[in-house]
Amino acid sequence: MTQDRPVFGIVLMLGFCVLAPLGDALAKLLGETTPLGVLVLVRFAVQATILIPLVALTGRTWRMRGRVLRLTVLRTLLHIVGIAAMFSALQYLPLADAVAIAFVMPFIMLLLGKYVLGEEVGHRRLIACIVGFAGTLLVIQPSFAEVGAPALLPLIVAVVFALFMLVTRQIAKETDPIALQAVSGLLATAVLAPVLAIGALTGLPDLALTLPHDNAHWLLLAIGVLGTVAHLLMTWALRFAPSATLAPMQYLEIPVATLIGWLIFHDLPNGPAALGIAITIAAGLYVILRERASARSAPTQTPA
Repeated sequence: MTQDRPVFGIVLMLGFCVLAPLGDALAKLLGETTPLGVLVLVRFAVQATILIPLVALTGRTWRMRGRVLRLTVLRTLLHIVGIAAMFSALQYLPLADAVAIAFVMPFIMLLLGKYVLGEEVGHRRLIACIVGFAGTLLVIQPSFAEVGAPALLPLIVAVVFALFMLVTRQIAKETDPIALQAVSGLLATAVLAPVLAIGALTGLPDLALTLPHDNAHWLLLAIGVLGTVAHLLMTWALRFAPSATLAPMQYLEIPVATLIGWLIFHDLPNGPAALGIAITIAAGLYVILRERASARSAPTQTPA
């Protein structure tokens, strides 16, 4: 069993917070010309292609059975749904807005950590995450007014990835992270390939087998590489730190996504959205400070 090392877990999660929105930006770029099914399939196929040889070369154990295998299948299905919902949302919303709306997830994670995993979560951290959720609502309002129901897609992402992280936490210390990601990539590819084949026969546009033109296929491959590395870092992070510790760290995806969105798409959040983003970041930073203070406290104290 791996001992918790919160600081190392936080550093790994920071790497995830940089790479994940960069991959989302590439998906937004390609989403206008590449069907959703192709984006998601290639994302997982690249993951499997990179990691399966690595597992074989390093002699890692990849065989799973019983409870671990069942949870890995569930984790893979959640991953597929979460990524598909996020890629869909990016076709309607600016990158920063989509990421910010999805940040109801840390609030959900804290509740799951407290009431499902039995992790200690003090009332001050819960209050801070409620404030962060209020900030998320400020981002939703103008987006919903502009594009309607698709503005709610990031909420689906939040719920799905909260469950995804909960399942990951349950098996992270019983599996090798590289082997886990390799098996997940293989399972997802096996699920998605026949779905796209059926979609191609039925003429569904989101499941059409249409590849990018010119040099855009390199961007498609990059989505897979960035997604693979990002979620590998997240899986490693959950081996070393509780989910309640890591969940607030993902607030840092918001300024990263804002910067990337400005550099690539020249998008900046409007007034209410910017205020909401500022509130969620402030709430997240407060939770981080409370976590550090709790770590320095005596073990018998209840963290706040």
